[in-house]
Amino acid sequence: MSDALVAPIRPIATDDSWTRREILQQPTTLRATQAVLEATRAEILAFLAPLLAQADLSIMLCGAGTSAFIGECLAPWLTATLGRPVEAVATTNIVGAPHLYLNSKRPTLMVSFGRSGNSPESIAAVELANARVSVRHLVITCNPDGALSRMAGANGHVILLPEETHDRAFAMTSSFSAMMLAALAIFTGVEMMHDRVAAIADAVAATIVRSDRLAEALAAQDFDRVVYLGSGVFEGLAREAALKLLELTDGAIPTAFDTALGFRHGPKTIVTTRTLVVVFVSNDPLTRLYDVDMIEELRADGRCAAVLPIVARDGTAGALLVEGASTLADADLLFPYIVPAQLFGLHCSLRLGRTPDQPNASGTVNRVVQGVRIHTPAA
Repeated sequence: MSDALVAPIRPIATDDSWTRREILQQPTTLRATQAVLEATRAEILAFLAPLLAQADLSIMLCGAGTSAFIGECLAPWLTATLGRPVEAVATTNIVGAPHLYLNSKRPTLMVSFGRSGNSPESIAAVELANARVSVRHLVITCNPDGALSRMAGANGHVILLPEETHDRAFAMTSSFSAMMLAALAIFTGVEMMHDRVAAIADAVAATIVRSDRLAEALAAQDFDRVVYLGSGVFEGLAREAALKLLELTDGAIPTAFDTALGFRHGPKTIVTTRTLVVVFVSNDPLTRLYDVDMIEELRADGRCAAVLPIVARDGTAGALLVEGASTLADADLLFPYIVPAQLFGLHCSLRLGRTPDQPNASGTVNRVVQGVRIHTPAA
């Protein structure tokens, strides 16, 4: 095990990028997001209650890129919580093949996530849904001036998050966590999330302090590739973590993501002697066993450079412990667990000499995607 995995904590390094500020502000923005929801709880209930009373309602969690991964994190949890199918469908998939995803035989609630609300595919997905299905729109966005905010109209409801969640940096960080919290609270019950959000925000704050030095030390090891593994809700988080590193390093460090059980079925061949594997360990007793099995297997193999478990319960050697989170549900752990990945991406970006707020110097990848041609599907 590398000494970097047990490095002592030290004060956060100096870096005045928007990326760092937006990572560090998450305890505050999560609390502010909950306050917005509590202030508008009556309006949310008035919109949502009649829809959820429809037994055949189709619920779709939609977005592009990181916004899509919010849905991937939450869909399994909300399906179990609500006792009905909740599907995560990227707007990029809807636009590319609307006939596969939009079912005219079922009423639909389309939940659209958008930091800017101006992604071409997200706008087009709303327009396609309006034309093809009986749909209502719940828009969760950080930008009051975005197209999604204007498109909901009388057919929907807009949740506008605090201004500071409208991340200025290229990579979505506080916007990701705020929009995810908003959806979790709305479908779980805003009033039920009050105490949970306090615990979540405290866990995020503690994890920022504990993981910053570790992230810097890991970045200094110059891994040739990084793998994120997570089961259940953490599969979507593993995908988001992998994207953060790709974005912030401008693709200089290849990444992969999978589940603990799925990794053995071929993807494990990506591991080299310079590979870091990060495992998001579940608090669910059964799921946790499979996560721990994979950690032990990777260490026994002796092939990868380092294995970093991120855990909420003590007892796993060489792990990054999220303090005070041993009783948190996995859905609540999504928020502190993403912090080390965000900080690791930031430190790798700085080590490689990138500009974290705009790592893609060529301009071929942009904060709000450009160059998308929306084609009209056949009737």
